Amino acid sequence: MNGFMSSTMPDRSAPPPIARKFVLEFTKMSGAGNDFIVIDNRFYRFGAGELSEMAARFCPRRTGVGADGLLALGMPDQEGVDYRMAYYNADGSLGTMCGNGARCLVRFAWDAGIQGHPLVFSSDAGVYRADVRGDASVRLFVPPPRSFEPGIELMSDHPYPREACNYLWTGTEHLVVFVEDAAETDVETIGALLRRDAALGQTGANVNFVCVEEEGGNGQVARLRVRTFEKGVEAETLACGTGAIASSMTAALSGRSEATRYEVNMPGGRLFIGFEGAPQEPENLYLEGPAEVIYRGNLEL
Repeated sequence: MNGFMSSTMPDRSAPPPIARKFVLEFTKMSGAGNDFIVIDNRFYRFGAGELSEMAARFCPRRTGVGADGLLALGMPDQEGVDYRMAYYNADGSLGTMCGNGARCLVRFAWDAGIQGHPLVFSSDAGVYRADVRGDASVRLFVPPPRSFEPGIELMSDHPYPREACNYLWTGTEHLVVFVEDAAETDVETIGALLRRDAALGQTGANVNFVCVEEEGGNGQVARLRVRTFEKGVEAETLACGTGAIASSMTAALSGRSEATRYEVNMPGGRLFIGFEGAPQEPENLYLEGPAEVIYRGNLEL
């Protein structure tokens, strides 16, 4: 026989298994330009720390998906609710409430088969209810705002008179500043300054620069133009739902408008606010606007 056979058998042992990363399905959604990463956490069951880490990792616009925050649809945690909402800002901090985010999660839940009339959900800001409208918009009913402080004395060096500056809580902290022209306001610079003003406490506040374009009243719709610097995002966002509520209700509470319906124009689109009764004790207060799916994708954790 030509040649020879080695007495050493070749190593036929199986190679080590390939380490596979966890693949997370997500949906990118927008509420008037306020955009979010949305996940169905009923199945993943991520904890608060994991959700916070994911928000900080994937929300940055140059190195991640790009979003103002992360929304998680969770199992109901109390009687009478259809699901639980968790929201984390782009920097990973917990957000008690996000109006546009809540409306997007309502649409997400509806598309996932949770279709109550109305939908009722819990959040870190309390229990809310919402309706999915026939025109693809979502109406979110919110509790009356609280802690209204007109003419709040800020500690920062800023260009506005004291009476133009107002504080209001609408699920999260808001400073409402009335200006002559929102388009000409240096939101990035002044917003960053006022957002951490010492008078606003440790958590600070979102800062809304508001121009009353039409006062409304007598059954007419008031029209506001609003730009918002959001804490947690630490930048101007294209829209802010709780900011639209805060701006409208502050206009009503401060006597700048007698309307009970408001059209709020933000850089990313229009939102609508309405209520019944007096602004001091509003009933059926709501935020309404679009909630749209932008795309769906996968992330590797």
